[in-house]
Amino acid sequence: MPARILLVRHGQTEWSRSGRHTGRTDIPLTEEGRRTALLLGERLAAGPWQGLPDVEVRTSPLRRAAETAELAGFGGRAKEWDALLEWDYGDYEGLTPAELQDLRPGFHIWRDGVPGGESPAELAARADEVVAWARAAERDVLVFAHGHVLRTLGARWLGYDPAFAASLRLDPASLSVLGWAYGAPAIERWNDTGHLG
Repeated sequence: MPARILLVRHGQTEWSRSGRHTGRTDIPLTEEGRRTALLLGERLAAGPWQGLPDVEVRTSPLRRAAETAELAGFGGRAKEWDALLEWDYGDYEGLTPAELQDLRPGFHIWRDGVPGGESPAELAARADEVVAWARAAERDVLVFAHGHVLRTLGARWLGYDPAFAASLRLDPASLSVLGWAYGAPAIERWNDTGHLG
């Protein structure tokens, strides 16, 4: 069976809790974020995952993702990879969606991009790099990263334009699985937070 890619969005931070765009600002998890990362680890240690002993693990180098990997039990196996960094929001770093609407009425990040940061096409190119790596793997892979880059990964896995990622909600400490159906790329599981109770 072809390799699948398991996606974990990092646990909650103060900025994710308040809805602020958190690209390259390197902030830690909240206590709630650490708690949910531990719960995710418990879930992956149990059936049917059984600790994913053969999986190859990569993480964004930003500490909220790396800390989630560590708390979930994969820190010693995870290699940092810049391709998994969150979208560089440039001039819009730290702003909330409401603040962006005040600044630019009608603004839609997936359509409009951000000044001083990455374009949607540049983000998609990084996602394509991760997709190519995962599809070339001989075993399942597990990545710890961020909301917008993982949503873009989902869109690109399916062969869609990066703007499709706007339709893929992704909560902190969620688990998603991209795999195959009838030989074509498919979503096996998306935004699964069942381990959070």
